[in-house]
Amino acid sequence: MASLLCLCLLAAAAATSPGRLVPYDLLYADGVRAYFARDWGRAAELLQRALHSYAGLRAARRACRAACRREAAFVGGPTGAGPWEAALFGRVLQRADCLQHCLGQRLGAAPSAHRASHAIRRDFEQREPYNYLQVAFFQLKKLDQAVSAAHTFFVANPQHLQMREDIEKYRRMSGVKSDNFRDLEATPHWEAYEAGVQHYDADQYLQAAARLEESLTEALSALEECRALCEGPLEDEEEEEEMQPGLYEAIAAHYIQVLKCRQQCVLEIATKPGRISATEDFIPSHLDLLQFAYDQVGNQALAAECAASYLLFYPTDEPMLEKMKQYRTELGEDTAVTARESIQHYVQRSLMEKKLIYYGVEHLGGTFNDPDLWTPDELIPENLKEKHREDQEKQKQETLEVEEMEKRGPLPFEGIAVTMDSRQMNGTQRVVFDRVLTESECKDLLRLTKAAGEAGDGYRARRSPHTPHERFEGLTVLKATQLAQNGDVDWRDAKLLLQASEKSRRIIESYFTPGKKLHFSFTHLVCRTAVDEEQESRMDLSHPVHADNCLLDPEGQECWKEPPAYVYRDYSGILYLNDDFQGGGLFFTEMDTVTVTAEVHPKCGRLVAFSSGKENPHGVWAVSRGRRCAVALWYTHSQEHAEQDRVKAEELMEQRAVEQDRSDGKQHPGADHRGRSSSEPLVPNSGARPTSRRHKPGSDRTQHPKELRARDEF
Repeated sequence: MASLLCLCLLAAAAATSPGRLVPYDLLYADGVRAYFARDWGRAAELLQRALHSYAGLRAARRACRAACRREAAFVGGPTGAGPWEAALFGRVLQRADCLQHCLGQRLGAAPSAHRASHAIRRDFEQREPYNYLQVAFFQLKKLDQAVSAAHTFFVANPQHLQMREDIEKYRRMSGVKSDNFRDLEATPHWEAYEAGVQHYDADQYLQAAARLEESLTEALSALEECRALCEGPLEDEEEEEEMQPGLYEAIAAHYIQVLKCRQQCVLEIATKPGRISATEDFIPSHLDLLQFAYDQVGNQALAAECAASYLLFYPTDEPMLEKMKQYRTELGEDTAVTARESIQHYVQRSLMEKKLIYYGVEHLGGTFNDPDLWTPDELIPENLKEKHREDQEKQKQETLEVEEMEKRGPLPFEGIAVTMDSRQMNGTQRVVFDRVLTESECKDLLRLTKAAGEAGDGYRARRSPHTPHERFEGLTVLKATQLAQNGDVDWRDAKLLLQASEKSRRIIESYFTPGKKLHFSFTHLVCRTAVDEEQESRMDLSHPVHADNCLLDPEGQECWKEPPAYVYRDYSGILYLNDDFQGGGLFFTEMDTVTVTAEVHPKCGRLVAFSSGKENPHGVWAVSRGRRCAVALWYTHSQEHAEQDRVKAEELMEQRAVEQDRSDGKQHPGADHRGRSSSEPLVPNSGARPTSRRHKPGSDRTQHPKELRARDEF
């Protein structure tokens, strides 16, 4: 009977089968070869066929697994069933037989022929074929298709610098329409979700409810498709032959792998293309937004249904329980309010899978990164609860780091390396770049410090503003330009100081705040020289621990944003010029100013940048021998606090350039006209639940500490 059902299923599948599906990895390889052979027509054809084959393979797997799940279901047992093994494995064999034949009919070849390598699968997941396609279409003068392919790749790879430039070139080309910039791989639930949230934020609750309902339906559908694709081969099977598990261990290991994959599907559908981190509580957040939207348009019945559904995830959520109480009063106590059947099924199935996974982890070993914040504590075995809490905290920290990473833009200069990021520096909003300056540029700026450094410049002429054991020298950009004007220093060195600091500003702006302008707050070329006779028994720092825009209070674990702190500063940077000295390294601490979390050792061309607030207390170790020089940089988003001395310095530099051009008999150009034509060929280049919108928790602190660790500066 089961075989007859499978045959009927296969006949239906064959009726819709387009014929043999060529493996997508083979088409992709041929397409890339044609691309590098500059056979653009064949490359475009093969790459499009590869994408079609990839989509077809996934569709076939989803359809066959869904159909065979119905036709060879593990429900009950056959009449007069014998031992449990025959009942269970008989169905397993029937399911396997159904899948093999169904996929064979749909694909036109053995399913094993479509198993691509991990590298190829990753290329398709990251939409790499579209990167090749856009160049091929451009060369074929099919601009509309080239733009669509480029946009599709860029949506999933927003950090790709070359594609960003290509997109801008396309925008400037005649004949390119805004409609051409469309995502060919757009996911319906994300389009609906973002539209719904926009309506919600604009208080257009009727439209918000319609789009959020659409998003929820599409998201649950995408979740089912993702889960169906989890039933693939066992991954990462690297044990030696004599260490292979037995029958039941192998079945358990593979089944747990499938369950974990299914659990991770919620992260896949909750991650917008081009993003790294998933939207927390993606399914519950739909219900939260929907209940509020329905309440606002007066549909209390649907609002109550959404609230009841939300409480399946968070049964002790006080605000939602209060709303449920209100809805029952408005609808009448006799009115039955139940959660949506689809959400009940989703929660029950997820809890069943979690229970099996945790049993496997507890008794068979392994790990499980639970993707959900709503997992009930009682479901987790006692001996795994502490580990689960640690994993949740780690996951929350990683989410913050990923969110920080997603805000970054591409670096505006080639050759610059990110040596350490926030994670490696055990904090947030911290980074170290190398190769910002060349050795020659460092030497030129050091020459400027020797020729023009004035003791105490910028610190009210104090020789040792932070410690008596070091001599301090500083030079502002305006002072350097004035000295060049007087003939005391080389104009090129003064100009280099302006250029190096501007280069640093652009790097920091693009990394931390792409699209949001950073202005200079203060620029200072500084040197600290160890006083030889003052180093014995020295116990102090070159610069005490402080924060750059608030008054640090270690005992109260607070940092007060009030004068005399430079509260308008947003980001800080230090561009090092040398390393031929002892000590003088930068270090970060916790709020207690004692616990060191990261250290940065100076060297030529190294730029360390960080946000200026309480999250980054820092100090400088004592310079015990030699002379440490660097360009200290502070930035602000506030234009009214922009560095006026810099404006004057740039005016003097511009005036000098005009005078130089006149003396050379040239006209000073007003703009750089070296930009390439838009018609040039493009270059190919391969924890805790979120706060509800219903209320915003807040706290007020009015008690101020008696002693504050203020920054002694300028």
